[in-house]
Amino acid sequence: MSRAVILGTGSCLPERVLTNARLEQMVETSDAWIKSRTGISERHIAGAGEELHKIAAQAGRRALEAAHLSPADLDLIVLATVSPYMIMPATACFVQAELGAVNAFAYDISAACAGFIYGMDLAGKYIGVRPDMKVLVIGAENLSTRVNWQDRNTCVLFGDGAGAAVLTGAEGERGILDARLHADGRFWHLLYTEAPASMNKELQPSNWKGPFIQMNGAELFRHAVRLMAGAVRELLDAQHLDIADIALVIPHQANIRIINNLRERLALPEDKIFTNLDRYGNTSSASIPIAMDEACRGGRLRSGDLVLLCTFGAGLAWGALLLRW
Repeated sequence: MSRAVILGTGSCLPERVLTNARLEQMVETSDAWIKSRTGISERHIAGAGEELHKIAAQAGRRALEAAHLSPADLDLIVLATVSPYMIMPATACFVQAELGAVNAFAYDISAACAGFIYGMDLAGKYIGVRPDMKVLVIGAENLSTRVNWQDRNTCVLFGDGAGAAVLTGAEGERGILDARLHADGRFWHLLYTEAPASMNKELQPSNWKGPFIQMNGAELFRHAVRLMAGAVRELLDAQHLDIADIALVIPHQANIRIINNLRERLALPEDKIFTNLDRYGNTSSASIPIAMDEACRGGRLRSGDLVLLCTFGAGLAWGALLLRW
């Protein structure tokens, strides 16, 4: 049976590191407060020459190098982001140009923190129809462009970065086995970013707050653990598996308390869940591919391992994806 398999992974983090100590000088907060409530110690913030399409392309290059492919081998680029370089064209088109992937069509998807898993599922569907396709899936964010740096409840959480995976079809046991994706737009108000000010006065919101990330953290926490755990159980039940069968869980890196609560709900040993939140913060759609690349290059993933990715974010959008490495 042909499945979508990962040929290579890559990631790219901006050079500048913003520590909690530096944030103490910018907004009313403290290193102890941030660590105790989020688990974050530092995050990367993009600077000149690190525009979204450039860090996304660099993550893609590294994934292609790991896959021993050239940009010309690509048939499709899917970029997941909520902080696009421009409103139009799609940032994926800038990535295509940056890479020189002349044979690939390209588009963006917007599913917030769930974006990379949504993109992986899409890639699997394309490859199911055309097993020879080479698909580059990227999750990339410059959330520093969407943060209100005077809001201490949100500015301490987010970072910039990009992660990528190259997939194609192959026969055998390896590859994407299944996914369970969900959304519930009734709860959009728990995490959102408004558009820039409308040029049409009749369509201007009466209470426009600015193009910043707005978040109800307490309510999000309540939904996040329950819904992620539910998606994981739904997926495992469909595959007739137990959590003990999973070699590694790579969750969205949003908040260490969410990750710890998820681990407890799933009765998952600490060594079976991958975290790098302390160094990067919440990079939304980029968090899972960055973590997956680190796990791969760090020897945490071995051929034949069952790996489970799970995520939750604005939309609300959430889900889980299972693959055999």
